[in-house]
Amino acid sequence: MSNKVNLNETPLVILAGGLGSRLSEETMDKPKPMVNIGPLPIIHHIMNYYSYFGVKKFIICCGYRGDYIKNYFLNYRKINSDFTINYESDNIIYHNNPIDKWSISLIDTGMQTNTGGRLKKILKYVQSDNFFMTYGDGLSNINIHKLAKFHENHNSQVTVSAVKPLSRFGSMVLSKDDKVKSFREKNTDMPNEYINAGYFVINKEAIKEIKNSRTSWEFDTMPIISNKKNLMAYKHKGFWQCMDNIREKNLLEDLYNSGKAPWIYK
Repeated sequence: MSNKVNLNETPLVILAGGLGSRLSEETMDKPKPMVNIGPLPIIHHIMNYYSYFGVKKFIICCGYRGDYIKNYFLNYRKINSDFTINYESDNIIYHNNPIDKWSISLIDTGMQTNTGGRLKKILKYVQSDNFFMTYGDGLSNINIHKLAKFHENHNSQVTVSAVKPLSRFGSMVLSKDDKVKSFREKNTDMPNEYINAGYFVINKEAIKEIKNSRTSWEFDTMPIISNKKNLMAYKHKGFWQCMDNIREKNLLEDLYNSGKAPWIYK
């Protein structure tokens, strides 16, 4: 398989099926990717960001309260568009909706499915050799063009974005040529530590390492890929922030309200 990434054809896969229990103040009745930052759910911010770089195809891995995500996108066009209704022909013409050119597949990947299992279940919906992948709870100003080009230029199955430091996340030790020498999820005792920022480019060949629905992408799969020298790290020195708890949600909200949110391009 080729490592070529065509931004118009390469989909973004978003893991959006977890319980979000550490943000229980917001997730009792909705999944974490649907928690608002400003007027939009964080998942919509992520999609807008990738769309700015030319990505128009999205595959959302649903699980907990997947109906909430499905209803949002089913009704978004009707609620947020200007439109003309022709009652005689029973036809609706929508005007100037920014997501009209998007293709969004919302796939129920199961309540109990692990992260690797979710990727395995949606693979049949990926038509290109490679796909982008991220989690539905993190925002960044990673340059997607440069991330894709980095993946193309290195003969590895997976490219993971790497940032510093926040040791409670998956940590990586990198070689001088940016090959991932070792990967451990949530390890605090490694020198020269980078963390998994969750912005991936994945060749479909890598999905063969995922055994079943219980397989974790982070704990089970990435260490295998790293040991086989098929995991590269794209170092990002700019903005990145996840939304694991209410403090981090409020931080992102404050950035949005300041008018200086690093992940918003106009």
